[in-house]
Amino acid sequence: MFSAFTRLSLVTRIIIAIILGILVAILFPNAAPYLSLLGDLFIKALKSVAPILVFVLVLSSIANFKVGSNNAYIKPIMLMYALGMLLAAFSAVVSSVLFPSTLFLDAPAQGALTPPGSLAEILKNLLLSFIANPVTAISEANFIGILAWAVALGVAFRHSSDQTKAFLSDAAEAVNKVIRLVINFAPVGIFGLVAVTFAETGFSTLVSYAQLLAVLLGTMLFVALVVNPIMVAFITRANPYPLVFQCLRESGITAFFTRSSAANIPVNLDLAKRLGVPESTASVAIPLGATVNMAGASVTITVLTLATVHTLGISVDFTTMLILSVVATISACGASGVAGGSLLLIPVACGLFGISSDIAMQVVAIGMVISVLQDSTETALNSSTDVLFTAAVDRGLR
Repeated sequence: MFSAFTRLSLVTRIIIAIILGILVAILFPNAAPYLSLLGDLFIKALKSVAPILVFVLVLSSIANFKVGSNNAYIKPIMLMYALGMLLAAFSAVVSSVLFPSTLFLDAPAQGALTPPGSLAEILKNLLLSFIANPVTAISEANFIGILAWAVALGVAFRHSSDQTKAFLSDAAEAVNKVIRLVINFAPVGIFGLVAVTFAETGFSTLVSYAQLLAVLLGTMLFVALVVNPIMVAFITRANPYPLVFQCLRESGITAFFTRSSAANIPVNLDLAKRLGVPESTASVAIPLGATVNMAGASVTITVLTLATVHTLGISVDFTTMLILSVVATISACGASGVAGGSLLLIPVACGLFGISSDIAMQVVAIGMVISVLQDSTETALNSSTDVLFTAAVDRGLR
């Protein structure tokens, strides 16, 4: 029976874990607290692997990043990717302000938190985090410092030998395997978390999760059906919706079920060919998009971070939210190819508001619960946008 369970997809196992957790909370509420250890172990595992994951993955991706500089269309496509992610993060900020979500967190008292003050203080803290000792940054889970060192070393390693770059790539793959191992235990951890949460807070948790999921999915739909078409219309000077709907239908639906932008690359290459995009452009732009174009991830990071901020009662001005959008956009570029990648980068954005890694990892665990729909929708948006922007630039500049 156990072997049959392990052969099921991760999504199916998570759904079963959620159902079992709710049933235990209803039928055996007194036993639920004993299951908290499962959730605690899962959160602890996430907390321990996240810092090294961000560091190695970003370092490797920048060091091995290659662009066909002889292709004139790559730069405008890259600009579309970056602008699309930034606008997606802005959209997430607006939706989070209009529809604030409250999470159930095991958070410290308000006095134990140090919310950011003025914009100058936030920028000062950011600068101090950037120049933190790299070993200290990893050991203390200072994700801003980790990101800064990873980017700096990644740029420096771009001039290294092919053997060194291959080693960095292998190191990233090794860390990725550890992450996959941890993620495979997600159903067990989620079972414990759901059982304890429902036993302690009742079904008001469902309302919280439903609203959070509605804000996430609603924002992604807004980006797919409003923001992206506006960008496509601007560059093509034509009705964008036939192209938008074709990309969503032929790329987005496939990506929704595979839950992998990388696995959807062959689908996008075939669609790009049928849309008349030259192979020399598509062969570079589509894999590049699968690596760095993560509009859905920027939405996930922004919405969950602002939900955490709202839950903790931290007041944030609009300028800080704009900075969060930029941080979420940069962080989202590191989400590619990692199981639960966008969720594991939430602590980077939470660090902007002085939120501890312990609380941030609880938010990651909540994200895992709703990832059944969130991750699939996020991947569909990411992957369909790759081929959409590539085809739009090709048509607009041809």
